Amino acid sequence: MEGPLLTPDHALSRVLVRTVPDAVTEGLADLGNVPVALPVLLVAMAYALRRGDRRGPLVAGLAMALVPALVIPFKEWTARPGPLEPWAAGYYPSGHTATALTAYVGAALLVAPYARRRWPLPLAAALTALTATGLVLRGFHWPLDVLASLLLCAPLLVCVRVSVGRSTRRRSG
Repeated sequence: MEGPLLTPDHALSRVLVRTVPDAVTEGLADLGNVPVALPVLLVAMAYALRRGDRRGPLVAGLAMALVPALVIPFKEWTARPGPLEPWAAGYYPSGHTATALTAYVGAALLVAPYARRRWPLPLAAALTALTATGLVLRGFHWPLDVLASLLLCAPLLVCVRVSVGRSTRRRSG
């Protein structure tokens, strides 16, 4: 594999990988596991439904369901090897990052209209950043794998944001 971004990507990864104990970075990376992130989104969806929002939870659930449909074809197409496992393929983009971003930010967007303070989105951003950091520091993903997932899933979250905004305005109006 070659390209103008791969050299700095590999150099950055060489500097960062294993600078923090594996036990810490594996725990952070696990925040992007489906059994960890999905329940957070499901609880937020149930909460928003209970508060009367029908569209937001539907769109958030659809966004989460679309994550593998977006990520897996790119993994197959690029067949990028991993930082610590050059014999393995399918590391681009990061499915864990995509899962964390979509689940945590989707959940935050669903509960934000009902929160008294603005904590949901900063918390979701922190959980996603911790996941991405853990993946890169542990050597599970290159930095560009993580960045690609963030960019790939951002449009899904824009759809969630728009649907939540419409539902909230309609109820308050």
